[in-house]
Amino acid sequence: MARQDEIIKERMRKIEELKEKKVELYAHSFDKKNGCAELQEKYKDLKPEAKTSDKVKTAGRVMTIRDIGKLIFADLKDGSGRIQLQLQEGETDEKDMDFFKKYIDMGDFIGVEGKIVRTKRGELSILADKVELLTKAILPLPEKWHGLQDKEERYRKRYLDLIMNSDTRKVFEVRAKIMKVLREFMEKNKFIEVETPLLQPVYGGAHAKPFMTHCDAFNSDLFLSIAPELYLKKALVGGFERVYEITKKFRNEGVDKFHNPEHMTIEWYQSYADYNDGMNLFEELMREIAKEVYGKTIIEYDGKKIDLKKWKRVPLLEAIKKYLNEDVSKVKNDEDAKNMAKKHGINADGITKINLPDELLKLFRENIIEPTFLIDYPIEMAPLAKPKKDDLTKAEIFQPIIAGMEIGRAYSELNDPKLQGEHFDEQEEERNIGNEEAMPADRDFVSALEYGMPPACGVGIGVERLVMLFTNSLTIRDVILFPFMKPESGREKYEKENT
Repeated sequence: MARQDEIIKERMRKIEELKEKKVELYAHSFDKKNGCAELQEKYKDLKPEAKTSDKVKTAGRVMTIRDIGKLIFADLKDGSGRIQLQLQEGETDEKDMDFFKKYIDMGDFIGVEGKIVRTKRGELSILADKVELLTKAILPLPEKWHGLQDKEERYRKRYLDLIMNSDTRKVFEVRAKIMKVLREFMEKNKFIEVETPLLQPVYGGAHAKPFMTHCDAFNSDLFLSIAPELYLKKALVGGFERVYEITKKFRNEGVDKFHNPEHMTIEWYQSYADYNDGMNLFEELMREIAKEVYGKTIIEYDGKKIDLKKWKRVPLLEAIKKYLNEDVSKVKNDEDAKNMAKKHGINADGITKINLPDELLKLFRENIIEPTFLIDYPIEMAPLAKPKKDDLTKAEIFQPIIAGMEIGRAYSELNDPKLQGEHFDEQEEERNIGNEEAMPADRDFVSALEYGMPPACGVGIGVERLVMLFTNSLTIRDVILFPFMKPESGREKYEKENT
């Protein structure tokens, strides 16, 4: 800490000197012509010790400095990559070289003009003619070789993580690529992008506990969206045949390697389709993303090779029987459900016949590695899904699981208003006996169904789970740029800053 204080003190001294010299510490702009990666690519065939007369003009952050008297080497990093700078007596403007020696530190942003050369050791470099300070950094960057080792600190100060760890930046570049593929895939399949409210008077569309807020204008309580589903289906009632939305969801639930209270999803609704059509489209999307990111459909996650061309379809109760040797069809009431939960070490508080299968799934989900659709859930678990044609005790649901991760959930949509109303009534009963994640009744949605909604399949996918899968990331916090963090107390911050 003492060393950092000395560095900051020295930088503040330089800042005061620069102010006296009327040097602008925080430039308004810079006419950057070239990116570092662009230069690396353009001159990749330039041979060692070769010089060009090509003039370039770039800017970025100074990452390292080596001053050996008549020659200074610096490493410049911009948003695309890195390139070496070379300042040399007789080549670089004398005033600029002197200015660099006296006032430029690691972490500063500078603008550079010069010629492209390659050093004897083969390093592509800009032999600088001129150097301009663009932003003076006060705090020093983490040490080059140690960087940010503390995971919590990396999440809390993601801006430093991005500066110091190129692998972190790559994750978010892949995330951006996946988002692009999602939109292109939807457009190719003739879906239209729409937006639904994030503030809702009645939340619904999923089993989750919401965040609540208050609207002063109407003196009414509102909920942050846990899902856009009911609104998107109202769009089908209104005449749109294929709609999708990429949006944020907010769920007041625990934080772990798969869950963040604020997360992103894509949901689509396809008229005149059922869950078989949805599974086919989902498989196609996974292959499309894999080819865009990896150039092939076989990917690796957590040391396991996964072929996204090969999918299994397994009824949920069969999976429970296979992995836990339990026949859930024999559970007749909530008391039976609690007893089965206790048998497997599950806290029985709030366990009912309805939510038991989901809780049992959590015990073996990580053992499902190969791409698998768990299908045909008990109808009680699916208040918004259509009953199976040949077995009314089951719902036409599919849940894709890859490498032990639930990637989404989907079903043939229930469009019978009478049955939908009855399911909402059952959910209200669940809420009354302590299931906080049971859905409240949305009577306006039932009214919408009474005007008629076409048969449809709806699919919801967790964007962060997709990014985890395609970047080989083992925790959701690695794929959210600024993940939700427990607030630091004043004492914790003080101790961290003074030890």
